[in-house]
Amino acid sequence: MKATKFLFLILIFLQVSCKSQTTKINGLSFVASRDKIDSTHINPALKVHTNFVSLMPFGSIKELASPEIRFNTGREWFGETKNGLLQYAKEFQKKNVKIMVKPQIWVWRGEFTGLIEMQTEAQWQILEKSYSEFILTYAKAAQEMNADIFCIGTELEKFILNRPQYWHQLILEIRKIYKGKLTYAANWDEYKRVPFLADLDYIGIDAYFPLSDQKTPTVEELEIGWKPHKEEMMSVQKQYKKPILFTEFGYRSVDYNAKQPWFVDRFEGNVNLQAQINGLQVIHKMFWKEEWFAGGFIWKWFHKHNGVGGLTDNRFTPQNKPAEEILRKLYAE
Repeated sequence: MKATKFLFLILIFLQVSCKSQTTKINGLSFVASRDKIDSTHINPALKVHTNFVSLMPFGSIKELASPEIRFNTGREWFGETKNGLLQYAKEFQKKNVKIMVKPQIWVWRGEFTGLIEMQTEAQWQILEKSYSEFILTYAKAAQEMNADIFCIGTELEKFILNRPQYWHQLILEIRKIYKGKLTYAANWDEYKRVPFLADLDYIGIDAYFPLSDQKTPTVEELEIGWKPHKEEMMSVQKQYKKPILFTEFGYRSVDYNAKQPWFVDRFEGNVNLQAQINGLQVIHKMFWKEEWFAGGFIWKWFHKHNGVGGLTDNRFTPQNKPAEEILRKLYAE
């Protein structure tokens, strides 16, 4: 009788264990603001069944060849600072929402961070020292708040390819401080060349893959567009035996939104709510049931829910659009 009961308990444990391993990250990229947040800012996110948020403190540099990163100077918005990060995390954790800490760099005038590159060895060394101070500050904060995932960088291709040994060593330094899971948010066309994927727990991808030249690509057209990218992802995943995580994903509610999904430099373009719906439906259909896929963080979600998005908005947020209802249904599955 005792043996039967013991086997029964083992079976239950295995079932619970398997279930926990297959739970997907239904994440939101929660935009830092000037303000503190409370439950009124979090409740709209809970309604779409999110179980994870990406919180994004910022540092800034003057130019692509500038080696010094400025952060926590008092000139940032509250949510972009260490204190803001801790306050945001505390409020979400009250609601049992898990946290990924994803520090990012802003280049003045909005230039692409993947092009950050120094001109001399001395400049590279200054940048490495400055980046270490920046990222280790937030690794300590991530450990302090017991964050589930820490992202060691976002779209920094030239920095990484020029200084791979620095990044290997940086990961060792981070792991001395932070005991959770690590990822790096590689741009969609960068992730295959990241030299330290074996050192991470998730293969992170900002998943703005070009899929279709059509004005309003259909579900079927988007599936065709995704196929070669998915096959390549599966090959990389198989090589490193690490789950794929979409550190960012999403589509603007605008015409031709799958042609260059990363394009945010201008906001012209006719509103196209259906194109955004189709993009979210297909990305969920193509990936969320795959065992090797961990989930992802939709770009992006603002704290003042009632004041953003809407039927005349052509930007990324799904808030107050048909895409929000689609996201709610998809994340509920």
